[in-house]
Amino acid sequence: MISKKIQDIKPIHADEDTEIRQIFHPHNTLDGIRYSLAQSTLQPGKKSKLHKMKTSEVYFVLEGKGVLHIDGKPILIEEYQSIFVPPFSLQYLENTGSVILKVLCIVDPAWKKDDEVVI
Repeated sequence: MISKKIQDIKPIHADEDTEIRQIFHPHNTLDGIRYSLAQSTLQPGKKSKLHKMKTSEVYFVLEGKGVLHIDGKPILIEEYQSIFVPPFSLQYLENTGSVILKVLCIVDPAWKKDDEVVI
């Protein structure tokens, strides 16, 4: 068993302009899983860069509100909402609220740098 607290995980600045804390990934779970789970945060008034993934993603909004743009279609998002993003979808996240937007991102199969293209 592996147990982690998000606040204990060192954040990294992602290529698409969000702050990421990689919670679970095959490289840090002894290859016990095939997906990855990360927390992504975005400051109020900010947008991530347009990007696409070769893999599917599921977003779960922990805190805040915003707009998730998928293939040119804006989707209003808020706390406790889940969104499935199909592979190869052009996407970016926008924080339209007054607090930090916090989302969990599940990527299956697990996120790899080579699978993400920032436009």
